[in-house]
Amino acid sequence: MRAIKKAISQPRYAVKAFGQRAKSFLNYHLKDGFSSYPETISLFLTYRCNLRCSMCGQWGIAGSSRKLTPEVLQSELTIDELKSVIDEVKFYGPNITLFGGEPLLYREWAALVRHIKEAGLRCNIITNAMMLEKYAEEVVGLGVDEIIFSLDGPREIHDTIRGGEGIFDRAIKGLKAVNIWKEKKKCRIPLINISSTIFETNCLYLDKIVDVAEDLLASSITFHHLIFLNQQTYTNHNEIFTRQFNVTCLDWRGFVRETLPDIDVEQLLSNINNLKKRDSQTLIHFYPNLTDAEIRKYYTDFHFKPTSYKHRCISPWMVAYIFPDGTVRPCQSLNYVAGNVKEDSFRNIWNNQKYLRFRRVTKENKLYPVCYRCTELYRF
Repeated sequence: MRAIKKAISQPRYAVKAFGQRAKSFLNYHLKDGFSSYPETISLFLTYRCNLRCSMCGQWGIAGSSRKLTPEVLQSELTIDELKSVIDEVKFYGPNITLFGGEPLLYREWAALVRHIKEAGLRCNIITNAMMLEKYAEEVVGLGVDEIIFSLDGPREIHDTIRGGEGIFDRAIKGLKAVNIWKEKKKCRIPLINISSTIFETNCLYLDKIVDVAEDLLASSITFHHLIFLNQQTYTNHNEIFTRQFNVTCLDWRGFVRETLPDIDVEQLLSNINNLKKRDSQTLIHFYPNLTDAEIRKYYTDFHFKPTSYKHRCISPWMVAYIFPDGTVRPCQSLNYVAGNVKEDSFRNIWNNQKYLRFRRVTKENKLYPVCYRCTELYRF
């Protein structure tokens, strides 16, 4: 239903995405690790971020980026290197998502967006909106297709989770500035889509978060279930992953916690079900779209496994991630590197021997211990 609603609002994008996903899905079943080119390429422009959000796996309390060396934190691809990636993939038309860290901290972000749009590609930006007021006219003028804004609650809750006063107001000003420039230029893009992670601090205020989304004229709001796991799962996963690939998944350590979330699950379910009935111009989604029984299990058992989703991941056939140091990875958080665009072309890397082996082993294993908490499992 979530996909259908999005397809209605963005039909051209939906038709194209369906075609690419169908090819990758067939490759998953019929080819031995080979895949057609990915529907989406996520470019992590920088590790740097101007916020320290408490639940963030990168810069949160136990975030993995906090342990990176200064040299790694400062690593970024040059604008020419990024343009080269766009030039070699534009022939088949992938979606390009700009991510971080905070992507607007990348000095040449506007030049990159311009190049992406001149190549005829769709461009999304995932941002905390702290710098958006300054760049609102430019974002609209360049033709960014979608802004994905992370919202944690009404003002006090958002500021608490994000780590400082005034953060909410600054972000809202930026998003409203985008709407003003859209009206001035008489255009419908960028669409504003809001992403909100359910957390101990905000789980009682989901309706207030929707109020904010509606005030911003957001096309949609997606509530994401909190990502967390215990030390045992993390350790078990790394034992398997090290044995298979000789890689330790350090990025997942930012989601390790000692205790289960302090969330009243029955109250959360009541809030979720009330919002599903809400009459709103802003589409309201919950992701993954778990059943009530699954949600109860999700928040009360570290060893959660879904019953309404298939126990396999097709994301490595569908999506590619390029990190600030140029490494290309089949999964955002597993630290497995298939190649580097500084040393080889993306097209060569996508189906090289390392990528093929990762897909083969992943298809054979179905899932790894951390995968049940990964949003990519539920995406395709």
